[in-house]
Amino acid sequence: MEPLQSATSLENNLNHTLFSWSKQSGLNPINVERSKGVYLYDTDGKRYIDFSSQLMNVNIGHGDPRVKEAVSRQMDEVNYVFPGAVTRIRGELGKKIASIAPAGLNKTFFTLGGAEAIDNAIKLARAYTGRHKIVTLYRSYHGATYGAISAGGDPRKHAVDNQSVPNIVHVENPYFYRCPWHSKSPEECAERAAAHLEQVIRYENPDNVAAILMEGESGSSGCIKYPPGYWKRVKEIADKYRILIIDDEVMSGFGRTGKWFAIENHDVIPDMICMAKGLTSAYLPLGGVLVNDEIASHYNDKPLPLGLTYSAHAVSCAAALEVLNIYEQDDLFSNAIKMGHYIEDKLDEMKERHPSIGDFRNTGLLGCIELVKNRDSKEPITPWNAKPDEMEATTKIGARIRELGMFTFVRWSFIFICPPLIINREQVDEGLAIISEALTVADQYCD
Repeated sequence: MEPLQSATSLENNLNHTLFSWSKQSGLNPINVERSKGVYLYDTDGKRYIDFSSQLMNVNIGHGDPRVKEAVSRQMDEVNYVFPGAVTRIRGELGKKIASIAPAGLNKTFFTLGGAEAIDNAIKLARAYTGRHKIVTLYRSYHGATYGAISAGGDPRKHAVDNQSVPNIVHVENPYFYRCPWHSKSPEECAERAAAHLEQVIRYENPDNVAAILMEGESGSSGCIKYPPGYWKRVKEIADKYRILIIDDEVMSGFGRTGKWFAIENHDVIPDMICMAKGLTSAYLPLGGVLVNDEIASHYNDKPLPLGLTYSAHAVSCAAALEVLNIYEQDDLFSNAIKMGHYIEDKLDEMKERHPSIGDFRNTGLLGCIELVKNRDSKEPITPWNAKPDEMEATTKIGARIRELGMFTFVRWSFIFICPPLIINREQVDEGLAIISEALTVADQYCD
């Protein structure tokens, strides 16, 4: 892009659009001109390796021409009809999702994103059960619409929580690295967290609880891995009290953990699955709520109380179907597992060089480094929900990562490693070399 065009583009963005989660003055966003594979290129020609798949959603990498071709073909056929009409592509996508889903989940209500999927799942759970309470984890994120942000525990909700959606009940995570119950093993942490969950449900009256909502595998709260047995215990508790399980796979789905859905790693079948992000690899907006046959059949003779203007948008459906085929054709889930193990081995080596690495948690290519000032005390390098004057270390680390040519998700004491599923060893090495250099900044804050 010519310098004048570049400056105009930046000026138009800053003067006429609003940027998420940021104060609007003093912004210095990457002025992206193009993207390809695992890389972004700014208008000055600088290359950035994308080590978090943007927001953990560009799973097949940037610029795959097969998606463009599929979208173009669909535009020639039909671009939009109202959701009460049939399109070929809608039916084919629904059938494809049913074929990859856990047994007994066969029908999808399509939304335009993950937060909409969460909102509609909560609405459906309440309508179907006749109950009203939703139980979720404190350290979780489910989206930014009022319903989704109320359901999550992410502190970004605090600015608007005077108008939170009611009847959301939060419980502690099974966070073994910082176990609230000071457990001696992951398994013990799982059991104590499950006992805590069940006790809270009893306090809240199980007959009032419609659903337990959890991420298939933890994402932007720090990739807090569920200890062995935890998901199974949650399912047992839900079944005991006839409570639905809503599995949020918006971030963890579609190969991110090496499976179609992260919950498959725990051998649990939920009642609903919320999806988005990797469904289209972010090439176009699309989400969905996949429901089991019992819930679907409940609405055979009564109206389904859900509706969106752009539900099952034909062009987005075309992008999704092509992306799902690409996952299989290119065997990307196997690569996610293989590269995930490679990254884990490399992080073990990096721990020897960088005292700031307290923990690294990873499943497939959904990983996070947790930085500490002292490994014994586990004092975080930046506190959870830090105030601006407590963000010095994180700000410097993030700036160094960008300076060295990387885009990745950095918040508080977390550096996320969630590259596109197409990444190879050489690109992993390139990215980890940048992170290692940035960690020399973090090391300066260690005791």
